[in-house]
Amino acid sequence: MDDVYREYILDHYREPRNHGKLDQPDVHAADTNPLCGDRVELDLRVKDGRVTEVAFQGRGCAISQASASMLTERIEGATLDELRALTPQDIFEMLGVPIGPARQRCALLALRVLHEGIGGSYTGRYTELDEEGAGD
Repeated sequence: MDDVYREYILDHYREPRNHGKLDQPDVHAADTNPLCGDRVELDLRVKDGRVTEVAFQGRGCAISQASASMLTERIEGATLDELRALTPQDIFEMLGVPIGPARQRCALLALRVLHEGIGGSYTGRYTELDEEGAGD
C-alpha cells in the first residue's frame, strides 16, 4: 500500500495541482524551511469566509511540494475555521506514508504557510500531543 501512496506523492510533485499565482489574492503567505531551503507561497481568494480559489508556488523536495499540492486540493471550498482546524496529523494522513522526523518540516511547510496567512495557531511543530490526539 505504501507504494501506491509514494506514487501519489510523486504524481503531485511532477504535476502539482493548483500550481501558480493568483492576481490580487485576499491572502498571500510564504515561508522557507531553513533546514533544507524548501519554499512554499500560497495565495487564497476568500468570499464569505470560504476559500473560492487557491494557488501555490514553491521549490523543494517531493514531500514539501506534493504536500502543498495536496493541501490546495483539500482546502478549496473550505471555511477559514476549517482551515484553522487543520493539524499536522491531517497532513500526515493525507500523505499516507510514514514521514520520519527529518522530513516532517518538509511535509508541514505548506500547513505552516497556510496558518500564517489566515492567522491560525499552528507553529509548524509536530509533537506527540498531535500524534495522540491529546491536543484536540
